Amino acid sequence: MSKHLDQLVDAAERIGVIGSPSSTNEVALDILAGAVNKKLVGELALFRYYQDNCSHYALGQITEVSMRNVWHEDPTMRSLIRQHGRVDTISERQDTHRGDMTISAVFAAGPNGYRPSILGTVPATGTPIYLANDKVLSELLSPYRDQLFYLGHIYGSKPLLPLWFKHFDTGQQGAGEAYHLGIFGKTGSGKSVLAKMILLAYARHPQMGILVIDPQGEFAKEVRGETVPGVFRLPIKRVLDSLTKPTKVYGVRNLVLDRWDLFEHILSESGFFQRLGVKAGENQRQAAEAISEQLQKDGIKLADLHHRDSFDKTWNHLKEERILVRIYGSKEARERVRQQMAETNQNDLYQTVWLPITQLFREDQNGTRKKVESLLTSLFIPNQEKRPLIVIDLSTEQVTQTNSKRATSLPLFDNDQPQPQPLPTQLFWNETIQALVIKRLLEGIRTAAEYAYKQNRSLNTLVLMDEAHRLAPRDDPGSDEQRAIRSILIDATRTTRKYGVGWMFISQTLSSLHREILEQLRIFFFGFGLGMGAEFKALSELVGGRSKALDLYQLFRDPHSSFDTGSREYSFMTIGPVSPLSFAGTPLFFNAFNEVEDFLNVNKLRT
Repeated sequence: MSKHLDQLVDAAERIGVIGSPSSTNEVALDILAGAVNKKLVGELALFRYYQDNCSHYALGQITEVSMRNVWHEDPTMRSLIRQHGRVDTISERQDTHRGDMTISAVFAAGPNGYRPSILGTVPATGTPIYLANDKVLSELLSPYRDQLFYLGHIYGSKPLLPLWFKHFDTGQQGAGEAYHLGIFGKTGSGKSVLAKMILLAYARHPQMGILVIDPQGEFAKEVRGETVPGVFRLPIKRVLDSLTKPTKVYGVRNLVLDRWDLFEHILSESGFFQRLGVKAGENQRQAAEAISEQLQKDGIKLADLHHRDSFDKTWNHLKEERILVRIYGSKEARERVRQQMAETNQNDLYQTVWLPITQLFREDQNGTRKKVESLLTSLFIPNQEKRPLIVIDLSTEQVTQTNSKRATSLPLFDNDQPQPQPLPTQLFWNETIQALVIKRLLEGIRTAAEYAYKQNRSLNTLVLMDEAHRLAPRDDPGSDEQRAIRSILIDATRTTRKYGVGWMFISQTLSSLHREILEQLRIFFFGFGLGMGAEFKALSELVGGRSKALDLYQLFRDPHSSFDTGSREYSFMTIGPVSPLSFAGTPLFFNAFNEVEDFLNVNKLRT
């Protein structure tokens, strides 16, 4: 087997030899005269050497190329050059080009194929170094061929960069544990498209569940099959259908909120009590708590709050002295509330405020609306032949104003689902309520993970969080709900990995995402836009001070600086156990596909 690989290596293009000084971490590359005019930075190179009486093959990317001419550094020669511009006998002819090659993977040839090894010695100077190509990589990785997935080409080169995205359980193509991933980059760097490609990589595993919490609705549109703006339009729905991956998209209209504390929060946020003369936020919260407790004592269920008699009971309770005392200690203030209620149009308040709130808790007979707990149960059911991909669309599409708060016309049900009983056009919705729903989802995930752990089973689930810097910022987020979300996410990244739940965070910024979350991530993808200021400082800390890798990262071009869309390059640096070519977690660099068909064909994804 190694003979065949040796033949492939010998047929590859030789660009140089090992020079001095070299070490087991970084090899000096003396570049041959025939290769000095080639683009070498970013290229994947390899060399063959013997270690412990066994053939070994080391691979790494060239991170820097430098040129030196010692004669040009001589003061006398500099004087001549200043007068004549060049000295024919030494200019160019005496130039020496050197490259730096960072070793990322080593394979040892054995009787049963190639196995991972280490660079435990430094090969002799003069050892040939070749450019890696697809044939060489395919032979080296032949035992893992079925596990490989490709997001693009090696940075600035033609060979594909092999990656693997294993499910989080044991068994075939399983990693045996969950990983947390992070994708970072400036707007327009290609991070969203990369995230969707990775999502399809994980969707290939039928035993793996996927949950997407989508505050902006971008992933929901893709999974529904809607046309979205952009040059790189992945046919996500068609690919998922070809994989026979069960998919569900739940908008806010599909979700049934199932906690009384959520009702209290939303009622106090809605402006309902403000219409009745209760102005201060604390008094509104006390009023919501009092009404919630009283309705529960009356035996009213959350699902029945939208009925007119529930509203009428609320109205009558608010007139009672024992309820008003809980809101205001002052008799004058209580009288003011009674006076305001007498002047308020009850029908208008019911239609414009009460109904938009209570519809969030309403169930339907057709089962198209799901409680949060029921939704998560359907995702985490063990031993399903094919686990689903579920997208929670928490976006708003058309915003109008109701009671000085945002009330929204929200996404309808999927076309392939039976339609429920009609709901009002308006549902009350704002960022605070969105945060409350996200908090409820996260609490449910954590509870389910802990329960599964007690049963000695892995949930084998990936949770994708878009706009992560808004949900778990490094600085104080400002509201209690957002603080709670951040706290849950920090705790989840610490604890859920052992339960088989991995998280993928997508963010435009690196420095503003909470440090404790960054410390728990195992796999990183960095796109363009993190090369300056606080972003670059945060990036330097994560890369571990590998200056050559950071120098190469700073060569990334803004994709939108290209002359046309066809020539755009979406470059990424990745760190972590995501490739068989990076044993030690050394950074790898690649250009993501910019043609949809290339991505689909290489990964054998049918549409």
